[in-house]
Amino acid sequence: MLKKIGRVLLIILVVLLVIGAIAALTAPAITRSVAKKSFPQIDGEIQLTGLDGPVDVYRDSYGVPQIYGSSLHDLVFAQGYVHAQDRFWQMDFWRHQGSGRLSELLGANTLSTDQFLRTLGWERIAEVEFAQMDPAIQDVLEAYSAGVNAYLADHQGTAISLEYAFLPIINAGYTPAPWTPINTLTWAKAMAWELGSSKLDYEITYAMLLHDLTQEQIDFVLPPYPADHPVIVPHPHLTTGTASIPTDDAALVTAVYPALQEADRQINLAGANHSDAIGSNSWVISGALTESGMPLLANDMHLSAQMPSIWYENGLHCAPVSADCSYEVAGFSFAGTPGIIVGHNANLAWGFTNVGPDVVDLYIEKINPENPNQYEFQGEWVDMEIVTEVINVAGGDPVEQTVRITRHGPLITEVYGLEDFGETAGVDLPENYALAIRWTALEPSCVTCAIWNFNTAQNWEEFRAAASQFAAPAQNIVYADLQGNIGYQTPGNIPIRAEGHNGQYPVPGWTGEYEWQRYIPFEELPYAFNPPEGYIATANNAVVGPEYPYMISQIFAHGFRARRIVDLIESAPGPIDAAYIQKIHGDNMDLLAAELVPVLLDAPLTDQDLVKFRGLLEGWDYQMDMDSAPAAVYAAFWKHLLALTFNDDVPEYFWPEGGAQWMQVTRQILYDPASPWWDDQTTPAVESRDDIFAQSLEAARQELRDLAGKDPAKWAWGDLHTLTFHNQVMNNFPLINSAFNRGPYRTSGGSAIVNATSWSTLDTFEVPHLPSERVIMDLSNWQNSQSIHPTGQSGHAYHPHYVDMADPWRLIQYHTQQWERSAIEADAEGHLQLVP
Repeated sequence: MLKKIGRVLLIILVVLLVIGAIAALTAPAITRSVAKKSFPQIDGEIQLTGLDGPVDVYRDSYGVPQIYGSSLHDLVFAQGYVHAQDRFWQMDFWRHQGSGRLSELLGANTLSTDQFLRTLGWERIAEVEFAQMDPAIQDVLEAYSAGVNAYLADHQGTAISLEYAFLPIINAGYTPAPWTPINTLTWAKAMAWELGSSKLDYEITYAMLLHDLTQEQIDFVLPPYPADHPVIVPHPHLTTGTASIPTDDAALVTAVYPALQEADRQINLAGANHSDAIGSNSWVISGALTESGMPLLANDMHLSAQMPSIWYENGLHCAPVSADCSYEVAGFSFAGTPGIIVGHNANLAWGFTNVGPDVVDLYIEKINPENPNQYEFQGEWVDMEIVTEVINVAGGDPVEQTVRITRHGPLITEVYGLEDFGETAGVDLPENYALAIRWTALEPSCVTCAIWNFNTAQNWEEFRAAASQFAAPAQNIVYADLQGNIGYQTPGNIPIRAEGHNGQYPVPGWTGEYEWQRYIPFEELPYAFNPPEGYIATANNAVVGPEYPYMISQIFAHGFRARRIVDLIESAPGPIDAAYIQKIHGDNMDLLAAELVPVLLDAPLTDQDLVKFRGLLEGWDYQMDMDSAPAAVYAAFWKHLLALTFNDDVPEYFWPEGGAQWMQVTRQILYDPASPWWDDQTTPAVESRDDIFAQSLEAARQELRDLAGKDPAKWAWGDLHTLTFHNQVMNNFPLINSAFNRGPYRTSGGSAIVNATSWSTLDTFEVPHLPSERVIMDLSNWQNSQSIHPTGQSGHAYHPHYVDMADPWRLIQYHTQQWERSAIEADAEGHLQLVP
């Protein structure tokens, strides 16, 4: 009997193994089959309610749609429809994130994130913005929403995207709600957060450092902008020196250390940017320096790596062009937003990089111990604005949340008592306190209006008028037009603070001494028009120099990318053409390596194995090319150099991640071999620079042997410096994420390099941030313009255009950014007509 049972169990086991093997073999095929249900129709005719006339949609060989319609309403309606065809899952996720409703989609695991986002109140602000908006822009948003909803009316579940086949694992019965203009506006807030949250992170970090370091040490590890690196607008400029705060305020900041830790935890929930990798490059070159005699404009914006790409390319064309319909644009859009974010119309082109102004402050609010809904201001208790939010949770009960808002902004921390800290702080501390955030993006504005008006501007004056509406996130905007002009504008609501308040640390909110006075008037913000240099280059570097009368920020990216871009422009061997711009886009020069490696090669070494290992750097050109062994050696050495030099000197939350800041910190002591910063505080010996060099070489040698094998001839930077594109939601499910993720891909470049495939020295060598698009706009002939982004146009796994741009992108190649209708029709792989 037991033998029979054993045979039965064995048979069952074999059957289960066979079934499992069949499932493993067939699951990808089944998944592909399901995925194909969501692939968009790109040929033929679709009848849609809401159109006024027929619309033609031509998709080229990369799946980039060019949309032709006879009215503005129909163009943006069709853009909404096409965005939904290719990217609705991405749009759906983004709108839940932007409104603090992730838990409605993904369940209780995202509740803390939603609570913080509801505290910031992006959706509340978006509702105010829409109500105050120019009716013409409201009409655009309504038409776009109608186009999205026309697609949803005929598509549900897996017919929308493959992700909805797996969503029932965590949210059974989910059905996407109709798209609204508010969904579009909250996405603008989410982008402002990604581009602007670093200043909040810096402020929290500065304040926490006061608890752990001296002011002199803080000034060293947060160095000023290098004097030998370029500014964007070389005329009267700002002061960028490091700042300290009065002793009493410093003690208060130190006393609120627990609240700062809580604030740091809260902003991490919303994906705050801790890295100087979030940036961008752009440059515009006058026709006086180009082969064609007309301007060239280049842009590559550095954002988080994601699947699908954050960008979606398309063109919108009135046909025929008339007084009633004169709209013609092409470039990069966000799925979920009408119009073009970066690109050109028939007369002018524009591009962005992040300014990084200091437009956020933390205020230490004194809370009434008898009433947590009151705070003190100038000696009086003031009622807070109280907002009750209800967060729906998939698979759970709704959660009610109370948001408290002071004159400075919402409270982002719990109320703390200071009984344990007042005695040691030595200052008169409030009995209860909390931290409130003031941030310009939490004030109603109309960035969407600015973007739309860039699309329709016909000259520099109209373009600057549009820029005046661009409140947050402030961008360095480069410009060129068909009259041969080039220009630059800093826009944004940038506060003028009270004297003695530099924005670097949290300040008391109850005294009235640290209030923002006003914003820098738009006409007094930096700009340039046809500068004598013949070019304008921006790379998140300092906008202006010390003569400028207002403070834009205490910290910028430290100018390594800007230095290299300017050097390449100024050293061009002849008139500049698109091929030379391509060379700049793909430049992998590490400027710190060019300084550091010669010093390293001259340092004394006694260990002959290390001498041989170091010898791999001899003759290196300092280019971080994917096939380079010296690049791999240098990266591993740099990683360990930072850890061995600074980890014993700074708190763990501030350990070096690499990037421009730590490159500049290292420059400050590179030529001082006896600097105390080189000494390892954890040992009784006193280490010098050369001791740390030797230790770093040994650690790098061992790591490379572990990761890449013992044969240096087989080492290559690209084998370590890889990029994997992850679906933001499905990546969290190991059994299915392979259906959505793509990679790894070998890449060149690195942090603070023009080809900015950044990486963290605290982690692996993999790429979390990257140039999220590249474009070269040729004003001598728009049809000669070229562009690329990292993945592909389609958000549908297994679609031919899901990841077909990845290889061209990493190899610094482009496709034609189509403009002329004859070329568009000739290259079309699909022609879809949308009809009423």
